[in-house]
Amino acid sequence: MVKRGLILGSTAALMAGLTMAGFQVAGAAFRNSPKELVDEVWQIINRDYVDATFNKVDWQATRRKYLSRDYASKADAYRAVREMLQSLNDPYTRFLDPDQFKSMKIDTSGELTGVGLTLGIDEETKKLTVVSPIEDSPAARAGIIAKDEIITINGRSTEGMDINEAVNLIRGPQGTKVKLGIQRGGNRFEVEIRREKIELHAVRSSVQQSEFGKVGYIRLTQFNANAPNDMRKAIRSQLDQQVKGFILDLRSNPGGLLYASAEIARMWMENATIVSTVDRKGESERLTANRQALTDKPLVVIVDGGSASASEILAGALQDNKRAVIVGTKTFGKGLVQSVHSLSDGSGLAVTVAKYLTPNGTDINRSGIKPDIIVELTPKQREMLAKNQDKIGTEEDPQFVKALEVLKQQVAKAEVASGR
Repeated sequence: MVKRGLILGSTAALMAGLTMAGFQVAGAAFRNSPKELVDEVWQIINRDYVDATFNKVDWQATRRKYLSRDYASKADAYRAVREMLQSLNDPYTRFLDPDQFKSMKIDTSGELTGVGLTLGIDEETKKLTVVSPIEDSPAARAGIIAKDEIITINGRSTEGMDINEAVNLIRGPQGTKVKLGIQRGGNRFEVEIRREKIELHAVRSSVQQSEFGKVGYIRLTQFNANAPNDMRKAIRSQLDQQVKGFILDLRSNPGGLLYASAEIARMWMENATIVSTVDRKGESERLTANRQALTDKPLVVIVDGGSASASEILAGALQDNKRAVIVGTKTFGKGLVQSVHSLSDGSGLAVTVAKYLTPNGTDINRSGIKPDIIVELTPKQREMLAKNQDKIGTEEDPQFVKALEVLKQQVAKAEVASGR
């Protein structure tokens, strides 16, 4: 059997290899021949890849080229597979050796060891780019922010480097350090970061007093396996405290499990489309909400350039269904769906198999989610919030302040509509 599961190909978590969206475990027959592994990868790409032209690569000729070789070891086969996949010019279709694949499967366990960055390849510049730092991680405390370009790792240039190689260089034992060269606009600087054990708290919530009553503030930092249950508890607790409405903060949330995103969307919406995926045959699958909403109280969602993948699915669903007002800046814009395969020797393969669309048909990979109300932060404000994360969701956070103002308007409309 082939082990497969859908992931959202937006990012690569430094301690985990990939951002997953549904991962299933099954067995795979072991083969001893390195050449068989190369052919195994070729066959999967040939069957599943999203573009039937293979990005204008002669895939049959590629097979003849790589199967005409002899491979003395697995390492030789791994190098050949990576070289073969590079010809597709798709950074999200990638091979993971057994250690990398094992790390990827740990992504949603709730605990990582490293610096706490999520990476992507910018499609325009082809640069290694920070999607977002994990909240309260060493990288976040060091002031790294979304859209920073990583130009060197311990002095080594990242020019042409793929995500897996970067992950391997940045990952390391707890207590050791890594030095990153950062390009931020016109500024270049270096940051030395100590690797640590990182506990992933997906949901942080509080009830805040405002001039129009109590407000439920929920910050969701990752769509891991615990996120739906934690979100459900937060919403119910805040409803028990008689909040007038909610602010859902998805800033710097790089994504995660697809089912977690769908489950959380269902907590806010009744009968509605959440997301659809379209494969190379044009066939579409649709996820929907099904009468599980916990509340219909007014909702404002905050997003930014670090909101990616599953965050964009949730924000897009809430926006298109007019369930929430979106405030902030345009999201990261990565909407490729991948399938994860376990290969015969314990290594793994992520293959781009589809793209996902918002309920209104917006291709997130091209457009991102555009807020209803745009609130830009100055570079100084972004750096201040990155270094002082306790100020996120307070009066010193301009995007939160605007979200609170919008929520006040939405609460007033709701009260008029209900005759209160």
